[in-house]
Amino acid sequence: MRGISEARTSIAPGGRQSGLLLVLGTIEARLERERDQLPLWLPVALGLGVASWFMLASRNSWSAFLLAGSALALASLAFGRATRLFRSLGFFALVAVIGASLIWVRAEWMDTETLQRPVASRFVAQVVSVEHLPARETVRLLVRSPSDPDLPHRFRVNIDEEAAPDGVQAGAWVSLNARLMPPPRAAVPGAYDFSQRAWFEGIGATGRAWGDVEIVRPAPGGSWRGWLETRRARLAAHVADRVGAGEGAIAATLATGDRGRIAEEDAEAMRRSGLAHLLAISGLHVTAVIGVAMLLMLKLLALSPRLALHAPLILIAAGGGAVAGLGYTLFTGSEVPTVRACVAAMLVLVGVAMGRDAITLRLVATGALVVLIFWPETLVGPSFQLSFAAVTAIIALHEHPRTKKLLSRRDEPWAKKVGRFALGLLLTGLVVEIALMPIALFHFNKAGLYGALANIVAIPLTTFVIIPLEALALFLDIFGLGAPVWWLVGKTLGLLLSLAHGVSGTPGAVALLPAMPMAAYALMIGGGLWFCLWKAQWRFFGFAPILAGALWALVTPAADILVTGDGQHMAVRGGDGTLALLRPRAGDYVRDMFNETSGVEDEAGALDDLGSAWCSHDSCRVTLWRGGRQWRIFATRSSYYLPYPALIEECTAADIVVSDRRMPEGCAPRWLLADRTTLRETGGLAITLSSPSVRTVLEPGDDHPWRRSGQ
Repeated sequence: MRGISEARTSIAPGGRQSGLLLVLGTIEARLERERDQLPLWLPVALGLGVASWFMLASRNSWSAFLLAGSALALASLAFGRATRLFRSLGFFALVAVIGASLIWVRAEWMDTETLQRPVASRFVAQVVSVEHLPARETVRLLVRSPSDPDLPHRFRVNIDEEAAPDGVQAGAWVSLNARLMPPPRAAVPGAYDFSQRAWFEGIGATGRAWGDVEIVRPAPGGSWRGWLETRRARLAAHVADRVGAGEGAIAATLATGDRGRIAEEDAEAMRRSGLAHLLAISGLHVTAVIGVAMLLMLKLLALSPRLALHAPLILIAAGGGAVAGLGYTLFTGSEVPTVRACVAAMLVLVGVAMGRDAITLRLVATGALVVLIFWPETLVGPSFQLSFAAVTAIIALHEHPRTKKLLSRRDEPWAKKVGRFALGLLLTGLVVEIALMPIALFHFNKAGLYGALANIVAIPLTTFVIIPLEALALFLDIFGLGAPVWWLVGKTLGLLLSLAHGVSGTPGAVALLPAMPMAAYALMIGGGLWFCLWKAQWRFFGFAPILAGALWALVTPAADILVTGDGQHMAVRGGDGTLALLRPRAGDYVRDMFNETSGVEDEAGALDDLGSAWCSHDSCRVTLWRGGRQWRIFATRSSYYLPYPALIEECTAADIVVSDRRMPEGCAPRWLLADRTTLRETGGLAITLSSPSVRTVLEPGDDHPWRRSGQ
């Protein structure tokens, strides 16, 4: 209790009793009891600094955050060193400042050269990487150092699969024609923003090639990246060919991380059924590979009596598993979930070699720190959030004393053992689904509801059957004996796909939600971290922000009108919640983007068919009743100019005018003009009419480098 008395003395000389002192004393006592949990908050503090930099828009805001955090850290450490509360607060603020500094420095250091406007050009460039997408009949090239000086140093271009010549691999120089665009930003608020990702990946443009692609200079033989990509592509093609059909695409993904072969209907079924995590090479796959490698090495070495009696077989097997895990991580593309899983697995193997239990939340915290220090930008991506949320929830569940008592191994009949194992899988699945649901709803506006039940079958099937069978088949292929095992792989993967399609087709399998406010999402994430990272009873305080954030997200209405940043596409939400499009021939990408942002699954219709709309070939006029009043919207939809008097009359009668052209000065609607000039400054719009408000993609004074370098 020395910390409590010191806290009272340092804060209130003379020892005056007050409610504030009692609260601070209680917090000090709880922190003292949970001092072993405090290091878990280091990656949270680092992530808070990174997230704050992304959420704040201007350099002045970033500087203010750094100054305020530094001042808080100095004050806490200078005047409250005797108390654990203020020491913890000081270190938390200091690490948050480090996080914001890390991402700011990294963003400026990238200095990605970005294309400013669409161009069509013929150029010669060097291939950096090759990604085969057989499901789309496309090959995606990342190239650099183009011969055209008007092009960015590094950009991405898609070519038709049939136009890709032999020898297209990393290191080769190619000549081709392509139409290139600046990296697209979010079309409407809440949609996916590729321009941010492109900045950190050094991608200055995207586009598609036409005509023939020529190899100007073959790839040098000594390129390790080219060698690795070639072997990876060959292995993926080999596995897909041996298994065949949709099952072969899943098998190739498990072996190499190459998801380009998976048909969209299979990928969507995996997402809707809560099994999409099986397609992202992460902890499940790395653990299975390391486990199989260790088991095989132990069994083979134990065949020698001398080695079994005198050699440290567990240590040797751990080393072999580490080599297998590192090789698998490199071979499958070293994506964030794989790197996180590999780092965690290495720490587990070190713990195994030392004879200690390494599977703890400290392991997760260490992995998060490593990823955030080297790749801080990954924090805001769904991959980082989903992978770390899942593993944190799993370990927090299984570290709880009641869970340990319920699921611990014991001497009992095999039927009870199987039932206990199934119960463990069900509890784990439920916890993971609950933990991942707000993340999935925030990033994708949808989340599977039956994933816990599906994963009871899918996880053991993948871990203990499919991956070992696939490894065995690849080994037997060396001797030409793998065909029977590949048949078994195909059958088990067929069962997995049947499960995915069956669950995804069940009524109510997917929860849909419109784009939620960032603050509501932050409340749920903060509350979840509070609940998972503490052990004492005050962890349950985390339910308050979780419930507040969830309620906020649920009561936030979908936008009544969505307008893309180019003004060409507009979606209006009808009285039944379905969408009606200004241009009914809009492509699948635009339709899916509008549906996902609005949390709608039904196919969008045409504005022409809306009862309160009148449309011609050149324009549409629609009337909506929202918030107890009538709203009149006028939008143009062709390249032909309307007669000036008629256009001015429509503008004057309308509350909102939407157009992809620059409207004349005489066009003055009663509330909002969203023409080319306005949209260039705001980006896409999400308009809510019940309580009139407008959300924009772009914020005034946004200093993020991908905004400064954008279109």
